[in-house]
Amino acid sequence: MNIIIDDKSKLSLYEQIQSQIKSQILAGDIKPGEMLPSIRNLAKEIKVSIITTKRAYEELEKEGFLETVQGKGTFVSNKNKERMKEIAMYDIENKLEDTIRQMKSIGISFDESLEIFKSIYEEV
Repeated sequence: MNIIIDDKSKLSLYEQIQSQIKSQILAGDIKPGEMLPSIRNLAKEIKVSIITTKRAYEELEKEGFLETVQGKGTFVSNKNKERMKEIAMYDIENKLEDTIRQMKSIGISFDESLEIFKSIYEEV
């Protein structure tokens, strides 16, 4: 599992971890049933607190991406991949809605919005 922490990111540390794990699951880089590193090991590997890693895992479990088996570890959920993608799309839509409201509030047109989106999409 490849997690990169960006100290300059607007996202909190746990949100960065959560987002990257979720992306890797949806991309198929981490397969259903695959065991994730323990909270302690991941925290040590990416140099964050155990509490931060625990929160990321807990949030992913609430969203249905992870399952924890007491005494065995944390695994990628075997739930339907399409359902997990649907949950992720719902989150994205909500974030886009907030962004569009902000853009409208400062007078950015639809065409300008598309140009900004296209530019960022191609850059990432």
